[in-house]
Formats: sequence, C-alpha cells, structure tokens
Amino acid sequence: MADEQNLDLVEISPSANPPVCKIIDYKKFLFEQKKKQKEIKAKTAKVVVKEIRLGPNTDDHDFDFKLKHAIKFLQDGAKVKVDVFFKGRSIIYKEKGEYMLLRFAQELEEYGKVERMPKLEGKRMIMIIAPKK
Repeated sequence: MADEQNLDLVEISPSANPPVCKIIDYKKFLFEQKKKQKEIKAKTAKVVVKEIRLGPNTDDHDFDFKLKHAIKFLQDGAKVKVDVFFKGRSIIYKEKGEYMLLRFAQELEEYGKVERMPKLEGKRMIMIIAPKK
C-alpha cells in the first residue's frame, strides 16, 4: 500500500501487540519533528548572567558607577553576579567585602531580589541578584 502511494511505511510503536505502523512521507515527518524541537528550544528563556567585580576598598564613586550598570542589566532582564575579589592580604577584610555586597543588594532592592546571599569562595565573595518580574 505504501509503495502504491509513493510513501514510506513507518513503525510508530514497535512494543505494541501487534506493532503499530503508519503510511507517511518519512522525510516530511523528520522535518516536522525538527521544526517542533526548534520551536520548543526558541520558547525557552535564556538566562543571561552579567558579572560585576568590586574590591574590598572600592570608593563610593566607583561603587555608584557599577551600581548604575547593575540597574541597567537588571532592567534588561539579566541576572547580576556581583563579586568582591580579595587580592593578597586584603582577605582579612572579609566583613568589609560582605558589607559592600549587602549595601549593593540594598541599593538594588527595587530592581531585583537577592537569589544567593554573599558567600566566600576562595578569594572571591559572590552574590547573585535576579531581576524582579
């Protein structure tokens, strides 16, 4: 029957008793499957993570400058990863770095919410802020 219609006989469910087959154009079937996969992939939201790096002794002007960048990133819908990098012996000022990150989070309160609180990982203290919907 499939040869008469110039189509392909495709086994749909081999485990069923008796096995289920369908007469279809196999290339068209594959094309539509790929198309569906592509649509599903396009609908998934891509999470963009922007990174802002501070030091434990970052000055107010630099802090404000970085804050404006973070606000722009959050308004564009990206997550912001803020980290304080401790160079050399500056690691003894951990609480200074944590204070800076918490202050950063407080300034961004109306634009985003803290997804991960400040956490020390090696020589970096990292905090992630997600945009408010």
